[in-house]
Amino acid sequence: MKQEQSEEDLVAASRNGDRAAFSRLVRMHQERVYWVVRRMVGDHDDALDLAQEVFIRAYEKLDRFRGDARFFTWLYRIAMNMTLNHLRRAKLRSFLPLADHGDAVEEHDPGPAEQLESEQLRELITDAIETLPEKQRAVFVLRYFEELPYEEISTILHTSTGGLKANYHHAVRKIEHHVKAHL
Repeated sequence: MKQEQSEEDLVAASRNGDRAAFSRLVRMHQERVYWVVRRMVGDHDDALDLAQEVFIRAYEKLDRFRGDARFFTWLYRIAMNMTLNHLRRAKLRSFLPLADHGDAVEEHDPGPAEQLESEQLRELITDAIETLPEKQRAVFVLRYFEELPYEEISTILHTSTGGLKANYHHAVRKIEHHVKAHL
């Protein structure tokens, strides 16, 4: 019976050209990377493309991984940098919104009133997140959805913990204000 390799062993094997080891690293982290990116960009197809690019970049730059942080922290840093660059390019082009909410509404009976109300609240929160400045959005996604500690987010975003806490606080207040204003 084959013994499970640790993440560190998989990174070391990947550095030595073992593509199967890197594939295992991808499988370990692909869902979390996808959801971080998806919550930032709001679009499924863009998130899939960006997540794939994140792993390509990680593979190409694996020799730069120093190991002073966990592998997924390094991977998330790549994901956040690439996502923020994508959002900046999209903002410059300004020809498409960050998310097409028309795809989120399914063509079927709404079901019980609670489900409809819950879906409306989810859409309001999604809309509110998309209106946040990039830095606040990144902090909010990593803290709220990924439940990462501020210290780890600080490593990912290269920002002080105090600044992150302030960004998170402002993001939460803006989201609350947006939701209350649209209820």
